[in-house]
Amino acid sequence: MIWWFRARAITALTVSVVATTALGLFMGNAELPVPVLTGQSGHFLVGHLITLLPAVMLLYGMGRGDLRTESVACRPVRAWDAALGLAVAVGGAGMAMVCYALGADSIALVLGRNTAGYVGLALLLFPFLSHRIAAVTIAVVPLLCAAAGWRSGGRPAPWAWILYPADSLVAPLITAIIVLAGILVCLTREHPLRFTA
Repeated sequence: MIWWFRARAITALTVSVVATTALGLFMGNAELPVPVLTGQSGHFLVGHLITLLPAVMLLYGMGRGDLRTESVACRPVRAWDAALGLAVAVGGAGMAMVCYALGADSIALVLGRNTAGYVGLALLLFPFLSHRIAAVTIAVVPLLCAAAGWRSGGRPAPWAWILYPADSLVAPLITAIIVLAGILVCLTREHPLRFTA
């Protein structure tokens, strides 16, 4: 178990979750200028982008081990990875909710929701792609949402869940579905397709 903790860089992963939340709260509702390809522009916040860091750190840790050896190990490495992803998603969302309950701005809810969603995407994509390709794919999501995820009136499109406001009830539901799907895929994908990237 100690080798798994070291390979997965648990300390760096924990620091990334805390740092992302702290930086997101410090930046508040700061916006990033992003060109819009379709529809009208909306508010693309720093919090929509920096919440990628925990998911990328999770992928980095999952990709550090010998994937062929881990796939045939007698220890439940995939179950541990799924549990780690769930812990990061719940920890990030929980920490953000505690900050919000203690008086932080509503951006805290966006930070927690998006952290959990990106971690869910990481768990969903990792069994099909290498950790590097999965990280790049996840990094495209906020850029795609910022460029093409707006409808008239500056409202987010239904599929652009990261852009939903903090008081949205649909975005947490979409996030929960992504996290659960990621855990399911991480647990059940028998022979992962690994590219040596």
